[in-house]
Amino acid sequence: MSRIGKKPIQIPSGTDVSVGSGEVIVKGKGGTLKRTVHPAVAISIANGEVTVAPASESRLARALWGTYAAHVRNMIAGVNTPFTKKLIVEGIGYRAEVAGKALKLSVGFSHPVLVPVPEGVTVSIDKGTIAIVGADKEKVGQFAAAVRAKRVPEPYKGKGIRYEDEVVRRKQGKKAAVAAA
Repeated sequence: MSRIGKKPIQIPSGTDVSVGSGEVIVKGKGGTLKRTVHPAVAISIANGEVTVAPASESRLARALWGTYAAHVRNMIAGVNTPFTKKLIVEGIGYRAEVAGKALKLSVGFSHPVLVPVPEGVTVSIDKGTIAIVGADKEKVGQFAAAVRAKRVPEPYKGKGIRYEDEVVRRKQGKKAAVAAA
């Protein structure tokens, strides 16, 4: 039994949720999100709340039950208050800037790295901090991971791109050899 799947999901005012033809559509002030629903999961709407249930007693249906409940919960949350991920660019000469529909990173390579910004995600930069905002939690997280992967923080000086709350474990580095007399 899924503990997450059993709980009904409340629909806040100003949010519209509809299910039809194997698709869940959530509309709110932050935009519209769509997700196809696997046939092993049944989603129903009644009395201002969404209920997710397995369509059969198969192992796959039980596995997807809580997953789709979490997806619907994240979709409802995202159209009301957008999800945000913050990345910090750390290092001498390391910069980021928005160039059209791409993020331009100068992170120690001989050339600038361009990362295309996906649809539905907005990027803003303020003094070495990249703020990635969007209604779709998956797109925001995936784009943040793609940007971080361009220059992962190294353990000696901490140079690179890291999440705001990420702790980079530092290594000591080389020690000067002491001459034995």
